[in-house]
Amino acid sequence: MAKAYLVGSGIAALAAATFLIRDGGFKGSDIHLFEQQPTTGGSLDAGGTADAGYTMRGGRMFEAEFRCTYDLLSGIPSLDDPAVSVTDEILAGHEDFAWDDITRLVDGDGKTVDTGSMGFSERDRLELVRCLATPEKLLDGKRITDCFSEHFFATNFWFMWCTTFAFQPWHSAIEFRRYLRRFIHLLPQFASMSGIHRTRYNQHDSIVRPLTAWLREAGVTVHTGCHVTDLGFTPGIPSGTVDTLFLSRRGEDEEVSVAPEDLVLVTLGSMTDASSLGSHSSAPPPAPHRSDAWLLWHRLARGREDFGNPATFDKHVKESRWESFTVTSKDPAFLTALENFSGRPAGKGGLMTFTDSNWLLTIVANRQPVYREQPEDVGVWWGYGLFPDRAGNQTPKPMTMCSGREILEEVLHHLRFDAPTAARVLRTSTVVPCVMPYITSQFLVRNREDRPKVVPDGSVNLAFMGQFTEVPDDVVFTVEYSVRTAWTAVAQLLKLDKQPPPVYKGHHDPHVLAAALETMHRR
Repeated sequence: MAKAYLVGSGIAALAAATFLIRDGGFKGSDIHLFEQQPTTGGSLDAGGTADAGYTMRGGRMFEAEFRCTYDLLSGIPSLDDPAVSVTDEILAGHEDFAWDDITRLVDGDGKTVDTGSMGFSERDRLELVRCLATPEKLLDGKRITDCFSEHFFATNFWFMWCTTFAFQPWHSAIEFRRYLRRFIHLLPQFASMSGIHRTRYNQHDSIVRPLTAWLREAGVTVHTGCHVTDLGFTPGIPSGTVDTLFLSRRGEDEEVSVAPEDLVLVTLGSMTDASSLGSHSSAPPPAPHRSDAWLLWHRLARGREDFGNPATFDKHVKESRWESFTVTSKDPAFLTALENFSGRPAGKGGLMTFTDSNWLLTIVANRQPVYREQPEDVGVWWGYGLFPDRAGNQTPKPMTMCSGREILEEVLHHLRFDAPTAARVLRTSTVVPCVMPYITSQFLVRNREDRPKVVPDGSVNLAFMGQFTEVPDDVVFTVEYSVRTAWTAVAQLLKLDKQPPPVYKGHHDPHVLAAALETMHRR
């Protein structure tokens, strides 16, 4: 039997291993994942404890048309009830506990902004339609600011759009256009966020742990503390056949011979690479150097134009960095006050963005518990700032230089809770901040050839996966994109009849377009 070697253990690699077994006929014992970190999951991580404070770098949005993801998870049992699939668990959770946000935006006076209107001028609408209609090839190397006037970036639409998806004005116009087309069907419910799906717990507990358990039971081997430093190819320029894996396992170099019939699937880059955790009393230290996830791509791309251009994505940290924070509360004061402020119970309120925040802060209190082992008397909520290099409104320091407590003080400044409540929240909360230098690197301005194809032309046994490969029409910074690249890699290398389902294209549906246009014109 052929063997499969997968670089990384994020959602793309976990999905690829599952597809190899489910669709490719591989035995689990013939599949090996190599992971540099001590745990699986990649960017879908979650850790910490109730005493020390929980940590979660982030979560990805879900919605009904994540066809590849829901197909994958439909065969994975939930850890809470093995008779129920992870897909059914997510869909049932949406039916029972969907978001119904009525405080999506909060202004500088602590008042809820009326999001019934997108805040567009007629010029904004024309520019939005023009962006949608512009062929993608004409947006090579363009920023969003190249397509819109200044007023557009002060609209309710932009505040909601950029904080839901983490776009910045200087990001790629290609990616912005793809998002518009991909999620245009969500526009009528965008303010309430009622079309957004969520996992029951954090995405590591609800997705990574069930997938990993299923793969281990199938016999798949995950080599943690072990990373691939380079690939060797059979002679030929360029060669499409990998014949050697070069590994580093706990400081020791190794080589693994790869037969032509074996498969090598590589997750390129890492959007959470070099993340830096702080504490309640200290700011995150300066970010460490890039890991081998980026260095491997640089080595592979040297002299190979068809392997993409990693420098486009890992050389512009100031344009891809933002900061998140996880709050662990041993007192219900914050969640109770937030419920009163938002008019919704914790878990139904959705995102809340402070439009006057210099850091552009957004917070969210999801359905409790957020962690499977979270004690009943502990609450967890989460937030992030898209402009962490700016001084705060309350704190005269950049967010990146603030301790967890100082970040919480900034949030409370915008929420305007009464003094006794604020003091109680500060006294009973633990905040763990996290700076992520590459978190939106996949959104950076690019040309079409900067991301390689999932299976490069001429490849015999090599495929690329993850956020930095090219899948026409679909959108990066989603679990769906990673799963689609994994399915594509397996299906193409094995020449399977079963291919990934097509990307949903709501912009081709006249009913979807009519509803979106009506939403755009609300005043």
